[in-house]
Amino acid sequence: MMKGLKKWRLFSLLAALTVFLAGCGQEGLSTLLPAGQVGKDQFKLLMLSSGIMLLVILVVVIIYVVAIVRFRRSKLGEDFVPKEVEGSHTLELVWTIIPVLLVLLLAVPTVYYTYKLSDVSAMNEVNEDGESENLVVDVTAKLYWWEFEYPNLGIVTAQELVVPTGEKVYFNLLAADVKHSFWIPAIGGKLDTNVENVNKFYLTFDKESKDVQDGVFYGKCAELCGPSHALMDFKVKSLPRAEFDKWVTAMQATGEETTDVAAAGQGEELFQQSCIACHATSAVGEGGDKAGPNLASFGDRNRVAGFMDHTQEDLVEWISDTQKQKPGNLMPSFGEQLSNEEINSIAEYLMGLSVEK
Repeated sequence: MMKGLKKWRLFSLLAALTVFLAGCGQEGLSTLLPAGQVGKDQFKLLMLSSGIMLLVILVVVIIYVVAIVRFRRSKLGEDFVPKEVEGSHTLELVWTIIPVLLVLLLAVPTVYYTYKLSDVSAMNEVNEDGESENLVVDVTAKLYWWEFEYPNLGIVTAQELVVPTGEKVYFNLLAADVKHSFWIPAIGGKLDTNVENVNKFYLTFDKESKDVQDGVFYGKCAELCGPSHALMDFKVKSLPRAEFDKWVTAMQATGEETTDVAAAGQGEELFQQSCIACHATSAVGEGGDKAGPNLASFGDRNRVAGFMDHTQEDLVEWISDTQKQKPGNLMPSFGEQLSNEEINSIAEYLMGLSVEK
C-alpha cells in the first residue's frame, strides 16, 4: 500500500513540474514569447483554442465529480433508479448548440488569420522607378544548412538571416534536396520548403535581436530530414532599417575585393587551394553558385556549423572532422589532408571575414 502511495506522490510531483516547466522558454526561441505580429496573431489563436479546450475539460470534470458525489451508491442505496431523460429535447438542443457555438468561435478567427497570413500579393509591388517596395528573401534549405538570397539587393548569405524591423519581409521557400521546414519560433511560422514547388509567406520582426539572449532569434528545421536534422539551425539578426541598409552596403562591397595571391596570408592561400570550389567569400551574386554556404560574413556569425560555439577552436574541430560533428552533411573532413597548423590558419582567416566590424 505504501509503495503505491509513493508512486502516486512521484507522479504528482512530475505532473506539477511539467506545469511549471511549460512556462519556461528562451526569449529568442519560444513561441510563447512572440516578437513579431505574425507570431502574436498565431499566439492569439493558440490561447483561444487552449481556452476553449480547457473550458470543455472543466465542464466535463465538474459534471463527472457532481455525478460521483451526488449519485454514489453509499448515499442513494442499491435500488435507486435515476430519472429517465432519454428523448429530452432540451438536453439534445444543449449538447448540439453548445458544440456548434464553440466550433464557430474557433473557426471564424482561424479562417480570418489563415487568409490574412497567407496574403503575399504585395511581394511583387514596385515603385515608380521599378524597384521592389518590399524586402524579398529567397530561402533554400539544404542538408544541413540554409542559404538566404536577397534577389533585389544582389547579395547572398548563409546560416544567418539579417532583416529589418518594423516591416513585412516576404519569403520564397525552396528545398534543394529533400523536404525541410522553415521555422522561427519566436517570430512565426512554420512552412515547408519543398523541392518541387515554392511556398511563399511573410513575417514581421518587431523587436531588435540585440535585445534578446545571445543577440539572435533562433531558426529551426521543423521537418525530419536526416541524421543531423536536430542540428539544422540558423540564426536571425533583426536590425533597424538604417542599420540594415548599412549591412547591405557592406555585403555588396565584398564583391569589390580581389585576392592577391602573392600578398595573401597562409590561411587565405590555403582556403583558395582547398575550399574555394565550394565556398564563396563574396556576398555578391546569386544563390546556388556554390555547393557550400557563403562565408562572406563568417566572422559575424553566432555559431559554427549552425550549432557549435563561434570560436576558432570549435571551427578547427569542425574542419577536421565534419562527420563527427554533423553526421550526413556533404562537407568533407580535412583532418587527414591538412596539418593542424594549416587548419588553424584557415580557421583564423575565416574568423576574420566580417562586414560588421
